[in-house]
Amino acid sequence: MKKVGIVGGMGPESTIDYYRSLVARYRECVHDGSYPCIIVNSIDLKRLLDGIAEGDLAGVAGYLVEAVELLARAGADFGLLAANTPHVVFDEVSRRSTIPLISIVEAACAAAKATDRKRLGLFGTRFTMQGRFYPDVFSRAGIELVVPNASEQAWIHEKYMRELVNGVFRPETRAALLAIVERLLDRDGIDGLLLAGTELPLILRQGSHNGVPFLDTTRIHVERAIEELLRH
Repeated sequence: MKKVGIVGGMGPESTIDYYRSLVARYRECVHDGSYPCIIVNSIDLKRLLDGIAEGDLAGVAGYLVEAVELLARAGADFGLLAANTPHVVFDEVSRRSTIPLISIVEAACAAAKATDRKRLGLFGTRFTMQGRFYPDVFSRAGIELVVPNASEQAWIHEKYMRELVNGVFRPETRAALLAIVERLLDRDGIDGLLLAGTELPLILRQGSHNGVPFLDTTRIHVERAIEELLRH
């Protein structure tokens, strides 16, 4: 059986969600009573975020390469970075990795293209909302990405770091996030919303709002990993 390696801890709540989702989805596909082999390397989120905030992308990439190589030595056949933000250096990490890595961005783009989305809102950390790693991939597929305005981005990032990463999911935060969705719909005409932060599906669980479907990047990434696990 193939083994999937997860670089997790970015943050812990979503890593747990990845693990549970991989097990559940595998057992939906395989009906012999077996479970998938999953290897998790939970890394230091603070070290990762400090490096990105300081612009030390080479150091961030090196840290993630070390994390992936630990998974490879443990026997993983392929790997996932179980968060969106570290994909700012995904290309470099993938180039240096000794095992194949599945990109959450590429998987999300394929899912969006399959549903014929053309103009998607993008929620995530400020590193994700302000980065080029999502727009560069989606623009090649002819999909436009729309981010919240500067004050909305600052608010989302603060709530993400202070609440969501720490497993705090408040109804008032959920309501405010949905209000931003409504503004993006009215202001920018989005036809979907990318939950490009793996904690976001833990607070926005309903799948859509006011006719705007949510693309859950965790579920999309997990689905792509299951395809790889089951591929002979």
